[in-house]
Amino acid sequence: MTEENKPNQPEEKKPETGVPGETPKPVSEAPKPAAPAAPKPAVAKPAAPVKEITRRSFISWLAVGWIAFAAGTGGAVMSFVRYLFPNVLFEPPTSFKAGYPDDFLVGRVDERYKNKFGVWIVRNTEGFYALSTVCTHLGCIPNWQPAEKKYKCPCHGSGFYKDGINFEGPAPRPLERFKITLADDGQIQIDKSQTYLFEKGQWSDPDSFLKA
Repeated sequence: MTEENKPNQPEEKKPETGVPGETPKPVSEAPKPAAPAAPKPAVAKPAAPVKEITRRSFISWLAVGWIAFAAGTGGAVMSFVRYLFPNVLFEPPTSFKAGYPDDFLVGRVDERYKNKFGVWIVRNTEGFYALSTVCTHLGCIPNWQPAEKKYKCPCHGSGFYKDGINFEGPAPRPLERFKITLADDGQIQIDKSQTYLFEKGQWSDPDSFLKA
């Protein structure tokens, strides 16, 4: 058969490659980057409630402020006034008149000046002496017991005779005596600023005993 009489055959399609006769390789596509996530919408916080200052609350706070100011001012004024006066201890006088000799009975312990001046005035057949009401142990106040004729300390049991000599308990020495004289007006004068101690032989001093 001649070429003209050959049936028409479809033409073979050649792969389109850059190199003749080479089978084309599939082209792999690169993965596309993921789209960034959309930001979450911010949740708006509720606004803090605004406290309204009422007229009544304002007046209350104003009153509190004025009271505090007045108190502070008053305290400062009182401190200043107190500064103007010296610190003075108001104590009973150390010297006092106890009355006339005839006001005291022989053999009796007179307690009328115990609470105010801390003194017992004792009269015997010879005269008068003034005893301190302070125990020589730890400073407690003994009590005169007429039935037993002794001073008895309620704190630790010290005992003293009528003349002040210690004889029982922990008291280490006798009671102290005060100066006792006769004033110009004839009254008995007691001076607590001057004391006389038995253990030092001072009870023989003329001012420690007033002769009747």
